[in-house]
Amino acid sequence: MDNTGVLIVLSGFAGSGKGTIIRELLKKYDNYALSVSATTRAPREGEVEGVHYFFKTEDQFKDMIAKGELLEYANYVGNYYGTPRTYVKQQLAAGKDVILEIETEGALNIKREYPEAVLVFVMPPSVEEIYNRLKNRGTETDEVIAKRMKKAGIEITVVDRYDYLMINDVLEESVELFNAIVKSQHMAVSRNRDYIIEKKKEFEEYLEKTGSSQNEKEN
Repeated sequence: MDNTGVLIVLSGFAGSGKGTIIRELLKKYDNYALSVSATTRAPREGEVEGVHYFFKTEDQFKDMIAKGELLEYANYVGNYYGTPRTYVKQQLAAGKDVILEIETEGALNIKREYPEAVLVFVMPPSVEEIYNRLKNRGTETDEVIAKRMKKAGIEITVVDRYDYLMINDVLEESVELFNAIVKSQHMAVSRNRDYIIEKKKEFEEYLEKTGSSQNEKEN
C-alpha cells in the first residue's frame, strides 16, 4: 500500500471552528502534521511565531513569492496567507497526513497543482451561527465582522468544488468524521495503483508456476 501521507486542505468560513477541529485532532491522533502558514496579518493574543503562523511583513512575504518558497498564497480580507512548500513535501514523504488550513482561493490553487489533494469545507449549522461565533470572539470590530460575513457569501459559491462538506455542530463528531475521511483516502484505488500492479504480477507468476493458467486455457 502507498505509505506516503495524504494532503488535506481544510477550509471554512471565519468562525466555522476549523481551527478547533484541528487542535482536537492533533491531540487525539499522531499521524497528522499541521502546515504552518505564513501571513502578513498581525498576531492575535496567544498566537506564537512558528507555531500558529510565520508572521511576515508584506515585503518579506512578497520576497517568498519571488523565490518560489510558497506552495500557494492568496490575499484574504487585506492580508496575505501562504503555505511554505518544503515543509509540506517533507512531511508527506515521511508518511504524515498534512493538514493545510487555508481559504478557498488557496485551496483551489492547491487542487490544481496537486489533484490528489483532498479538499474539506467546514461550516456552522446556520448563517446566524457564523455571525454569533465571530461576535463572541470579542477580538474583531463590527467592520471586520462585516467583511468576513461578506467574504463568506463569496466562499459559499465555490464549496461545490470541494470533495467533502462537514457541518460542525458537535465538535467530537466533526473530529471523528474528519479522521474517517482521511483514513478512507489511504485506501483509495487511485493512490494504490502501483500496489495493484504488483499484486497482478504476483498472481501471474503464481499461476504460471502452478500451471493454473494452462489448465484454465485447456478447460
